[in-house]
Amino acid sequence: QVQVVQSGGGLVQTGGSLRLSCTASRRTIFTNAMGWFRQAPGKEREFVAALTWRGDITRYADSVRGRFTIWKDSAENAVYLQMNSLKPEDTAVYYCAVGSSPTNQPGDYRNWGQGTQVTVSS
Repeated sequence: QVQVVQSGGGLVQTGGSLRLSCTASRRTIFTNAMGWFRQAPGKEREFVAALTWRGDITRYADSVRGRFTIWKDSAENAVYLQMNSLKPEDTAVYYCAVGSSPTNQPGDYRNWGQGTQVTVSS
Protein backbone atom coordinates (compact mmCIF):
# COMPACT_ATOMS: atom_id res chain seq x y z
CA GLN A 1 0.00 0.00 0.00
CA VAL A 2 1.33 3.41 -0.99
CA GLN A 3 0.71 6.18 1.50
CA VAL A 4 0.16 9.64 0.06
CA VAL A 5 0.57 12.68 2.28
CA GLN A 6 -0.26 16.22 1.27
CA SER A 7 0.59 19.62 2.70
CA GLY A 8 0.00 23.23 1.80
CA GLY A 9 -3.15 25.05 0.84
CA GLY A 10 -5.00 27.72 2.76
CA LEU A 11 -6.72 31.02 2.17
CA VAL A 12 -5.51 33.59 -0.37
CA GLN A 13 -6.92 36.59 -2.18
CA THR A 14 -7.66 36.66 -5.88
CA GLY A 15 -4.42 36.89 -7.82
CA GLY A 16 -2.39 35.33 -5.05
CA SER A 17 -0.30 32.17 -5.02
CA LEU A 18 -0.15 28.93 -3.09
CA ARG A 19 1.95 25.80 -3.26
CA LEU A 20 0.82 22.26 -2.56
CA SER A 21 3.14 19.39 -1.75
CA CYS A 22 2.60 15.66 -1.96
CA THR A 23 4.81 12.76 -0.96
CA ALA A 24 4.36 9.09 -1.77
CA SER A 25 5.74 6.54 0.67
CA ARG A 26 7.23 4.43 -2.12
CA ARG A 27 7.18 3.87 -5.83
CA THR A 28 6.09 0.64 -7.49
CA ILE A 29 5.38 -0.60 -11.00
CA PHE A 30 1.87 0.77 -10.51
CA THR A 31 3.00 4.27 -9.54
CA ASN A 32 4.50 5.73 -12.69
CA ALA A 33 2.57 8.96 -12.40
CA MET A 34 1.20 11.43 -9.91
CA GLY A 35 -1.66 13.80 -10.39
CA TRP A 36 -3.57 16.60 -8.76
CA PHE A 37 -7.35 16.77 -8.73
CA ARG A 38 -9.80 19.11 -7.07
CA GLN A 39 -13.38 18.98 -5.91
CA ALA A 40 -15.58 21.95 -5.19
CA PRO A 41 -18.77 21.61 -3.10
CA GLY A 42 -21.54 20.01 -5.10
CA LYS A 43 -19.27 19.23 -8.03
CA GLU A 44 -17.46 16.19 -9.31
CA ARG A 45 -13.76 15.68 -8.78
CA GLU A 46 -11.89 17.22 -11.69
CA PHE A 47 -8.42 16.87 -13.10
CA VAL A 48 -5.88 19.63 -12.52
CA ALA A 49 -2.43 18.37 -13.56
CA ALA A 50 -0.32 15.22 -13.75
CA LEU A 51 3.14 14.02 -14.66
CA THR A 52 5.22 10.91 -14.99
CA TRP A 53 8.15 10.15 -12.73
CA ARG A 54 10.30 9.83 -15.84
CA GLY A 55 9.48 13.43 -16.66
CA ASP A 56 8.44 12.71 -20.24
CA ILE A 57 4.79 13.67 -19.85
CA THR A 58 3.17 16.61 -18.13
CA ARG A 59 -0.52 17.42 -18.48
CA TYR A 60 -2.71 20.31 -17.38
CA ALA A 61 -6.40 21.05 -17.42
CA ASP A 62 -7.25 23.91 -19.75
CA SER A 63 -8.61 25.89 -16.80
CA VAL A 64 -5.22 26.02 -15.06
CA ARG A 65 -2.71 25.90 -17.92
CA GLY A 66 -0.37 28.88 -17.74
CA ARG A 67 -1.23 29.56 -14.09
CA PHE A 68 -0.37 26.28 -12.36
CA THR A 69 2.89 24.35 -12.55
CA ILE A 70 3.47 20.75 -11.53
CA TRP A 71 6.95 19.38 -10.92
CA LYS A 72 8.63 16.55 -9.10
CA ASP A 73 11.52 15.71 -6.86
CA SER A 74 12.21 12.08 -7.66
CA ALA A 75 14.72 11.69 -4.86
CA GLU A 76 12.04 12.62 -2.35
CA ASN A 77 9.13 10.87 -4.12
CA ALA A 78 7.49 14.29 -3.98
CA VAL A 79 5.33 16.27 -6.35
CA TYR A 80 4.46 19.93 -6.07
CA LEU A 81 1.77 22.16 -7.49
CA GLN A 82 2.52 25.86 -7.71
CA MET A 83 -0.67 27.83 -8.16
CA ASN A 84 -0.38 31.43 -9.35
CA SER A 85 -2.95 34.03 -10.38
CA LEU A 86 -5.55 32.23 -8.31
CA LYS A 87 -9.22 32.87 -8.96
CA PRO A 88 -12.29 32.30 -6.77
CA GLU A 89 -13.28 29.44 -9.08
CA ASP A 90 -10.09 27.64 -8.04
CA THR A 91 -11.60 27.20 -4.57
CA ALA A 92 -11.84 23.48 -3.84
CA VAL A 93 -10.38 20.61 -1.89
CA TYR A 94 -7.26 19.54 -3.74
CA TYR A 95 -6.19 15.91 -3.83
CA CYS A 96 -2.92 14.30 -4.80
CA ALA A 97 -3.04 10.82 -6.29
CA VAL A 98 -0.72 8.10 -7.48
CA GLY A 99 -1.36 6.08 -10.61
CA SER A 100 0.18 4.09 -13.42
CA SER A 101 -0.22 6.80 -16.08
CA PRO A 102 -0.90 10.56 -16.06
CA THR A 103 -4.50 10.47 -17.17
CA ASN A 104 -7.26 12.93 -16.35
CA GLN A 105 -9.54 10.26 -14.93
CA PRO A 106 -9.78 9.85 -11.15
CA GLY A 107 -10.54 6.16 -11.57
CA ASP A 108 -7.08 5.55 -13.02
CA TYR A 109 -5.37 6.52 -9.76
CA ARG A 110 -4.90 3.93 -7.03
CA ASN A 111 -3.87 5.88 -3.96
CA TRP A 112 -5.06 9.25 -2.76
CA GLY A 113 -3.93 11.88 -0.31
CA GLN A 114 -6.12 13.22 2.44
CA GLY A 115 -7.08 16.40 0.60
CA THR A 116 -6.30 20.00 1.42
CA GLN A 117 -8.53 23.04 1.25
CA VAL A 118 -7.69 25.92 -1.06
CA THR A 119 -9.89 28.99 -0.73
CA VAL A 120 -9.55 32.03 -2.96
CA SER A 121 -11.42 35.09 -1.77
CA SER A 122 -12.72 37.71 -4.18
